[in-house]
Amino acid sequence: MEEIFYIADRNSIDQAEDLVRQYGLLAIDEAAARSRHYRDLGNAIRFCEWRQIERFLSVFTQDVAIGTVH
Repeated sequence: MEEIFYIADRNSIDQAEDLVRQYGLLAIDEAAARSRHYRDLGNAIRFCEWRQIERFLSVFTQDVAIGTVH
């Protein structure tokens, strides 16, 4: 199965948690806005980081299990 998202370190999870705390259900939209912002600036590293946080939040907010369940 293709990897849905990649989280490089704990800091990304902390940032995702902060977004959920601040924006609630709109956290995914905020992560997407931040990824677009960094893409427009030409900062590929920050763009990729925020894009992965966006993907993580998309999976995290689903009511069903995605991928392998152990």
